Amino acid sequence: MTHTRYAFIKANWHGGIVDQALAGFCEIIPAGQVDVFDVPGAFEMPLLARDLAAGGRYASVACAALVVDGGIYRHEFVAQAVVDGLMRVGLDTGVPVLSVSLTPHQFQDTAHHRAIYAAHFLEKGREAARAALALVKTRAALDVAA
Repeated sequence: MTHTRYAFIKANWHGGIVDQALAGFCEIIPAGQVDVFDVPGAFEMPLLARDLAAGGRYASVACAALVVDGGIYRHEFVAQAVVDGLMRVGLDTGVPVLSVSLTPHQFQDTAHHRAIYAAHFLEKGREAARAALALVKTRAALDVAA
C-alpha cells in the first residue's frame, strides 16, 4: 500500500529558522498531505520519529532542527546522537526518515545569521521533500512495503 501522508517533526529551538524547513518541504509536497509535530529540541526527535514510523501511516518522516554550540555541552555529541537515532528508526521500521538537522560551528543569534540559516533551511526542506518522494517511488518500484 502506498501512503500519501508525510510526517514532519520540527524542534522548537530556533523555531523561526527551523520552520523554514517545513515551508520548503510544503513547496514540494502539499501541506494537506503533511502532518506536523513539534518537539522541544533535536534530542526528542528520534523517539517521536520511531512512534510515527512504526504506526504505519506515513510514507516518510522528516525531522528538522538547528543544533548550536550553547557553550555548556558539545553540540556535536547531541547532533551525532540525533542523526544516529534517526538512521536507526529508518532501518528498524523500514520507513524513510530524513534529517534536516544542521550543526553550524559559528552560529550567532544575529539578524544576519538568522537570515542565512533560514534561507538554508528553506532549501534543505525542499531537498528533504524531493528525497522523500524519490525514496517512496523507488521503494514502490522495488515493491518494498513501508
